[in-house]
Amino acid sequence: MLTNLDFSFYNWNVITGFLLKGLYFSVFLTIVATLGGIIFGTLLALMRLSGKKWLDAPAAIYVNGMRSIPLVMVILWFFLLVPFIIGRPIGAEVSAIVTFVAFEAAYFSEIMRAGIQSIPRGQVYAGQAVGMTYKQNMTLVILPQAFRNMLPVLLTQTIILFQDTSLVYAIGAYDLLKGFETAGKNFGRPIESYLLAAVLYFAICYALSFMVKRLHKKIAIIR
Repeated sequence: MLTNLDFSFYNWNVITGFLLKGLYFSVFLTIVATLGGIIFGTLLALMRLSGKKWLDAPAAIYVNGMRSIPLVMVILWFFLLVPFIIGRPIGAEVSAIVTFVAFEAAYFSEIMRAGIQSIPRGQVYAGQAVGMTYKQNMTLVILPQAFRNMLPVLLTQTIILFQDTSLVYAIGAYDLLKGFETAGKNFGRPIESYLLAAVLYFAICYALSFMVKRLHKKIAIIR
């Protein structure tokens, strides 16, 4: 079977016509979901660490609930139920962006909560001693250190997020995997397309993982 494989149909025209569009959306979705997830995840982490039950309880329910549901189910539920509720379609790409931000916020929340808790309490007391408010202490003292400590973990989660972008295939969004599938169908070579997709995903994720390891070593030296 392997002797019948033919990759000759992949040329620059195929790459620009089918793959780049999907790659752009996969990268865009990864960046938006990472930034949105970190922002909302940090807010959730602060709610859970606030010591106030009326803030902690809903944040804990949201985080634990999201982490208990497969991402593909969240994507499908949002894509199918929201148009039914509002009475009009919202599009696969918009559904994917909203879903990924909402879902990843739960995971980034736990990362940020661990990062904040890793800061010695003496840092908090020092900020309070010089008259800082809770907001100033978090913004100027705690969060910058937490981000530095958690940066390798945040980037690792971003790599996992990039891999998960292939799940938007379930709702018909045109991501990188969809580009490979479309090219494979058009040229009658689906097996070759899926093999190349696997190789490209591996190459991208391996390169990013290598860079994260290098960054982790540099941060460890600084610390």
